[in-house]
Amino acid sequence: MGDPVLHAPAAPVAQIDDEIRTLVADMFETMDAAPGVGLAAPQVGVALRIYTYTYEDDEGAPWRGVLINPQLWMRPLEPGEPDPDEESEGCLSFPGERFPLRRSDEVLVTGTDLDGAPVSIQVSGWRARIMQHEFDHLDGIIYVDRLGDGDWKTAQKIARKRGWGRPGSSWMPGVDDLDA
Repeated sequence: MGDPVLHAPAAPVAQIDDEIRTLVADMFETMDAAPGVGLAAPQVGVALRIYTYTYEDDEGAPWRGVLINPQLWMRPLEPGEPDPDEESEGCLSFPGERFPLRRSDEVLVTGTDLDGAPVSIQVSGWRARIMQHEFDHLDGIIYVDRLGDGDWKTAQKIARKRGWGRPGSSWMPGVDDLDA
């Protein structure tokens, strides 16, 4: 949470080369080990506009991919407070916690895939939430930055208690125990 790369806009990927392919493979491995439904390059210390995502719907249909240099369009948010049961999310940069956050229910994301081919994804529901969450990381925003006052204060207390929010502190998915 305290690493400066998480709080600054990421740079566009200029060229998809073997270094980028290796980074993406490592990101998928880290995301799966966490386990998470998405992972942005800044979350692994790389200030580039890349994120991976994975999700299995109620019928077990897989949805998995990578977006490089994405652009995001979304429907306006519905007014009101977020529903803690339906609109709570977590983050690998603030592990072990979940907070309600209002997100747009439908988005369109464009970008390129790992082969440089154009990608256009229009999704709704949980998949739209994943796209918005990961896109935020590319703009230097962690979801706790978007929380309402009460939840934001709670998140800050948790961060202080766990010693987060300082450069150099980290959590390794699948290795570090959050309760230690």
